[in-house]
Parts: sequence; structure tokens; C-alpha cells
Amino acid sequence: MFIGYFTERPYQDPKSGFFGATGLPIKDLTVSNGDYDAELGAHLYNRYLDEKIYAEEMGFDGLMLNEHHSTPFCMGGAMNVEASILARITKRAKIVLLGNILPIWDDPLWLVEQLSMIDMISHGRLVSGWVRGTGRESVAHNSPPPYNWERFQEAHEFIVKAWTTPGPFRWEGKHYQFRHVNPWVRPYQQPHPQIWLPGVISRDSLMWAARKRIPYIMLSTQLEPTRNAFDLYHKTAKEEGYESGPQNLGYLWKVHVDETEELAEQTARKFIQGPSNPFLAGNEGTNNPALTALPGLTSRSRVLSTQVFATRQRGGGALAQPYEKQIEDYTIITGTPKTVIPKIRHVLEYLRPGSVFFWDGDGAMTHDDAMRSLRLMGEEVIPAVREIAKDLELPSSFDVNPATGKPFDETPAESAGAE
Repeated sequence: MFIGYFTERPYQDPKSGFFGATGLPIKDLTVSNGDYDAELGAHLYNRYLDEKIYAEEMGFDGLMLNEHHSTPFCMGGAMNVEASILARITKRAKIVLLGNILPIWDDPLWLVEQLSMIDMISHGRLVSGWVRGTGRESVAHNSPPPYNWERFQEAHEFIVKAWTTPGPFRWEGKHYQFRHVNPWVRPYQQPHPQIWLPGVISRDSLMWAARKRIPYIMLSTQLEPTRNAFDLYHKTAKEEGYESGPQNLGYLWKVHVDETEELAEQTARKFIQGPSNPFLAGNEGTNNPALTALPGLTSRSRVLSTQVFATRQRGGGALAQPYEKQIEDYTIITGTPKTVIPKIRHVLEYLRPGSVFFWDGDGAMTHDDAMRSLRLMGEEVIPAVREIAKDLELPSSFDVNPATGKPFDETPAESAGAE
């Protein structure tokens, strides 16, 4: 099993109201950056990097980064910059990007070069994920929503070819044209870094990942619809002529560990405080109806059952579930190591993912909150989860090739990297 750590890196500023249970509701693209405090921002960026370094020290296999734009709930507006820093200051953990928003890139060749450099500097520790992005990202970067899916697919094909095909060559596509493709820097990993696809509601994206034999990571969704989505992946894989398994699937959800049950509950309630975040259920949410209905981003007939959790109402809908409901349905797990470990086992038995990401240190949580949890995860939770994964036979995509279903020591080198 592959065990990763994640936080959104929120902009926590009590002066502007982006902190605490009474924080101001934030609607997408409506908050002026005139409220931004550069001194505070500098402190927070370094805080989150320090936590990532400690997560590696505590035994996490991967450090996950994501990217959102023009919003206080996520400071990762240039995720590849953070990844470049981690490539140099960390030693062992994979740097997992979930992910670069392909449709907003007008020059994917530049992305080819950036990611190759990260992989080189880290000596092959990059996991490169793609996302289609939301209306927030399309508007913030002037990317045409009706072509979102087309641009995503073409950019993917272009990047894989640029990583694996000696240049120079021409690329004449519908959305991208290059007269001379010959990036001098190429990935350290051969044929290229593993590519993963995270998602929440898109049926097309999940089925595309299955057809491409790309691992699919479900992001903080309820257990039953998540298992239904994973079943669809397995069904699609079978139609494509291969047997998918835990190595093809991953799951991210909110897990906080603390020294006492009382402190754990007090701290975990901060998940639903702080800068309003559409993925932190319980907030009033950032959902802006003008952005969720942009043409071309999502078809009502092409969504997974997880949409009930992700996109129910203007004010947050299912995302606005109270803390107690999330505890009940396991979308938040908190407690001491003794009480958390059995709950994690339940999730692993139910979903059978080969990769998991513990989402912590978010909302209104402080640096001390995050560090306590990381320490206890390293001391007790991670070793126990590894034993559970062995018992349940949950290999990751680094144990078993997601493209072939065979252990990597039985896989020819030329097919070791899943597209």
C-alpha cells in the first residue's frame, strides 16, 4: 500500500474572517486579493513546506499537492513551484501532483519541461496527475469551457509523446500546434512518471482513466458511491481486456489523530472551519452557481453517483453536512491511534484502494495541530495501516503494474510506466 499526506494549504487570516467557525462565507472569484497579507502568506507557505518535510520523516510514502486558482481556500496557485522545492528538500517520499489542470495550459510543452525537471531533481520521485479543473479555473485563466474535455485529452497525448518520443517532431492538433517539439530535459523515470487521475463526479474521466490503465484517485467522497465508481472502473477495465485491482485505485479522505479523544474531536471540528472550501463539508461552501453551470464542463447524464455528495445545492448542499454526519459516514475519521486504526480498516475493507491519502492540517487547524497528528501517524497509525494492507492484499501501483496486473519485478522495463 502507498500512504500519502495532503492538505489544501488554506490562507488562514482571522483579521479578514477567513478563520474560525464564524468565518465569512467565500464565493468563488468574489474575494478581492486586496485582503492578502504578504507577511502572513510567506509564513503560511513555509509552514506547509515544514509540515511536508515532517510528514516524510514520519514515514509517509507520498506528499500530495493540488492546485486551485484565485481562492483563499488553497494557496497552491502554482503547485509545480512547491513541487520543485520539495524535489530538493525531501529525500525519499514521492511528490504526488493531483494535479495539473491540463485545459488551462495554452503551452503544454512548458508543462512537459517543468515536470521533467521536477522528476530529474528528485531522482525519479514524481507522480504526475492531471485534472480537468472547475469553472473557477476556466474563468480565472480564460480557458474556453466547451473545449475543456477536448483540450484535456489532447494535452495528455501530447505530453506523453513529448516525454517518450525522441525529437524533433511536429504536432498538429485541434487545440495545440508545435512546429518543433524537442524538449532537452526528459524525465528521470522511464518511459515516464506514473500518471494518475483524481476525480469526484465525472463518469467520462473515470472511464477514460480505466481505458488508459491510469490509476484513479477518488477525492473525499462518501463510501458507497465511491465503491460504485470503483466498480465502474473495474467493469470498464474488463471491457478493455485487463483485470484492474487495488493498484488502479486510490482514496483521499479526512483523518486526524490526536493525544486524547477530547482533543481529537476539538481539533477535527476545525476541518469545517476556516476559509470556505467546497471539499470541506460543513462550510457554507464556495460554490458559485454561475461557475457550476458553464457549458462543456459537466454533462448531467455523464456524472457518477458521487455527484449527490459533491454538487447538490447552491449553498453547499451535501457539502454542508454537519460534522456529526461526516463522523457517522467515515468521511471524517478522528480519535487516538487506538480508535482511529479500526475505522481506517473499515474504509480499506469497503473500498479496497491500493493508495490512500490522509487529509489533515486543514480548515482552521494550526501548525501544532498538524504536527501532533503527523507524529502519532508516524509512531502508530502508518505501521498499523501497512499491516492491515498486507492482510487485505492491497498492493499499490508501485507494487503491481496498473497496466498489466503483474508485480514490477515480472514486468518488462519498456512497459513499467502506466500511461
